Amino acid sequence: MPVMAVVSILHRISGVAMVLLIPLLVYLFDLSLRNPQGFQTVLAVLNSTPVRLLEVLLVWMLAHHFFAGVRFLVLDMDWGVEKAVARKSAWLVHGAAVVTTLLIAGALL
Repeated sequence: MPVMAVVSILHRISGVAMVLLIPLLVYLFDLSLRNPQGFQTVLAVLNSTPVRLLEVLLVWMLAHHFFAGVRFLVLDMDWGVEKAVARKSAWLVHGAAVVTTLLIAGALL
């Protein structure tokens, strides 16, 4: 599968996943504001190892979605539509998402 198609598919998947996570995040935010016990519960959940790994995945989804979105906006303006340039920009999206995730994950973990 060409790298350009992978960027498109991952852009869609990351967008849908982030939208589907909104109700959970709103629930956790609401729970944290109810009382001190709710805040401590949310804090414990967010500091657990599995959720920390999901946070890193969420950061990657946000970074990939952002960089792919910028790439698609540039392509919509007919810049970089040549196959070689489009392939390079697709790899750039993947690389930028990974580097951004590693930088933010280093601060989170």
